[in-house]
Amino acid sequence: MECSTQEGIVVRVLNFNGRQELEVLVGSEWAKAINYPELTGPCQLFDRVLLNTTAQQLKLGTGGSHYVIAVWGRERSLSKRGHIMKLRYTPSQGRVLSVEEEASPYHATMVKARDLGGLIVAVGSLHSMLAPLAWTLYDKLGPVRLVYLMSDGAALPIAISQVVAILKQRKLLTKTITFGHAFGGDFEAVNIYSALLAAKHVVRADLAVVLMGPGVVGTNTTWGTTALEQGMFLNAVLQLGGVPVAIPRLSEADSRERHYGLSHHTRTVLTTLVSTPILVPLPNYLKRFSQAMEEVGHLQHEIKWEDTDASFATLDQSRLPLKTMGRGPTEDPLFFHGVVAAALSMVALL
Repeated sequence: MECSTQEGIVVRVLNFNGRQELEVLVGSEWAKAINYPELTGPCQLFDRVLLNTTAQQLKLGTGGSHYVIAVWGRERSLSKRGHIMKLRYTPSQGRVLSVEEEASPYHATMVKARDLGGLIVAVGSLHSMLAPLAWTLYDKLGPVRLVYLMSDGAALPIAISQVVAILKQRKLLTKTITFGHAFGGDFEAVNIYSALLAAKHVVRADLAVVLMGPGVVGTNTTWGTTALEQGMFLNAVLQLGGVPVAIPRLSEADSRERHYGLSHHTRTVLTTLVSTPILVPLPNYLKRFSQAMEEVGHLQHEIKWEDTDASFATLDQSRLPLKTMGRGPTEDPLFFHGVVAAALSMVALL
């Protein structure tokens, strides 16, 4: 793995919840950078910083900024409590207090936790599903204890998500749990199983949703994508006695044939990875797309058709940043109809 590094000088600092957005002078050029104070300590004006510049060189979309590796003259650890290591065996490794470990005030609860007791858990494959799902649930149910479980399939620090900060501020999300090597949630967990059990028994969730953070890894192959974690997480919900709800990835605007209609990510998950029939909500809006309807006919799951038009129309009232792959509800309606369908099925189950 090759990592490109350069030095820079901080010339502007904007502070957000858990992260800093910087302007830095690298040589004779201005650039944007992101700093996570939890990892490196806070940056101040005119600090000399070491930057990871790989993402900018690759011209990535999500995550396409410089990242601060270290601030000269500063020392910082990921956490001062706990003994569970995240970012293990890297220069940024640090300890967190995991909800399961003996030092946790919730250890006794987690020792006794065995199942989800029918907790309804939506599982999707893109971070952009979070905002429309949370809004639709709030619009239909009012305040509800919705817990977000963030995987390490994309971004690792939850602080990178502006959406999460907004949803929590507006009480559309109750708590967050980061698991695997993702970090920075209200609670930390070792894996998907303990994260799910914590949502049920520690946070007392009414509903839960599992999604990766911003970004997704893809290679234009069937198996080379982190989106397939959706299948593993749906299976985990089943194994723990919860009620899994698959959020379909749909699109009518994606220029890539493999993601047009019913994405090949969703097809692979539902035809290959999840062997037990589960609930797959789909919007009536999808019936306009003949190829997608043919693909749906091959799914051996419980298909629940939802009339999403009315709830879709409320999305523009949400005042939330609703974007997927740079497209909003008017630019890719099918994507958002699919997420709304999942939310409406959760409402009906609840």
